[in-house]
Amino acid sequence: MSTGPVVGDDGVPRCPWGAGSGMMQEYHDTEWGVSVEGESAYFERLTLEAFQSGLSWATILRKRPAFREAFAGFDVDAVAAFDDADVARLMADAGIVRNRRKVDATITNAGATVALREAAGTDGLEGLLRAYAPEVGPAPRTVEEVPGSSADSLALSKELKRRGFVFVGPTTMHALMEALGLVDTHLMGCHRRGVR
Repeated sequence: MSTGPVVGDDGVPRCPWGAGSGMMQEYHDTEWGVSVEGESAYFERLTLEAFQSGLSWATILRKRPAFREAFAGFDVDAVAAFDDADVARLMADAGIVRNRRKVDATITNAGATVALREAAGTDGLEGLLRAYAPEVGPAPRTVEEVPGSSADSLALSKELKRRGFVFVGPTTMHALMEALGLVDTHLMGCHRRGVR
């Protein structure tokens, strides 16, 4: 099995995880590593990365429409106001991952995002995450060379925890940075390398 870029039937080289057909290829080609805009978009990525912990990304992608509906389109103010009835509703929703700790973390993180937005001298969640993007990222040629975390993701994790966020460990934050295009870990030779 190749650990470098895989050339698909369409003649396009991709990272091995995105080389199949369907949902994962579409995500690889159109979303992963692409910048987003707006607080809700950043909060959605943060939330989905936390829910992905211990699960496959394909599972989260399949459930993403249900997550969006269950969490009010990832409107931070709405989620921060969720109460016990909302938690009960979420825990009964088979369309999402029903993990109480992750549900509670999402509500906590929404509150922390509101506080961050309102704090003097901050640029909110988007600004905080962008501040930890490295000037020079890795240049992996094989899957084995792709880091699972970094000094930047560790620093980001510590800062988010300091500001009241939970479920934001350095590995999860590295995955978030990859997803947002803050660090490019598309393999050298992948057609998406360097495209944000």
